[in-house]
Amino acid sequence: MEWNIPGTVLTVPVEETEHIPEKLTAMFLGGGMVLSQVAAVTGLEPYTVQNWVKRGFLTKPVNKKYTLRQLCRIININMLKDALPMEKICGLMTYINGHMDDESDDLIDDSQLYFLFLRLVVYHRRMNDPAGRDKYIREALANYEEPIPGARERVEKVLKVMLTAWAASLLRQQAVSMADALKME
Repeated sequence: MEWNIPGTVLTVPVEETEHIPEKLTAMFLGGGMVLSQVAAVTGLEPYTVQNWVKRGFLTKPVNKKYTLRQLCRIININMLKDALPMEKICGLMTYINGHMDDESDDLIDDSQLYFLFLRLVVYHRRMNDPAGRDKYIREALANYEEPIPGARERVEKVLKVMLTAWAASLLRQQAVSMADALKME
């Protein structure tokens, strides 16, 4: 069974979910991605990505190439935009990473945040209750080294919001499909 990697148009077999970070990282062996490649991975229009750069949602690409860190920021925003208003997404990113267009004040690299999120998605079915979710988040952050005191708590809170928003968007998609199916009857 295949599923879409959250925030992208890429599909992978469910059993290969744990290898997504390596697959995404391998896309950057050539030194970065150009805008058309970012658009192809995320399903976003190039002007949307450019608009997000202009609005300061992420740092500007260097020599028109996006880094893995920038791609993951774009994926995180793309994944959350179906469930949260943009100002809430920006608030989340600012909460853990200060100024969105400045990577030097980040508490966690956006790729590390996304890869932690993916790890938690694998356990999503086992996290039906808040206590289970919190347990898996703590386990996923076991090796996270805080750059400043309190960073782990902030990252935990953001991961909880990301998981909830992702689950909400899945439920929304299911509801839309179910409503569409009713039209066919």
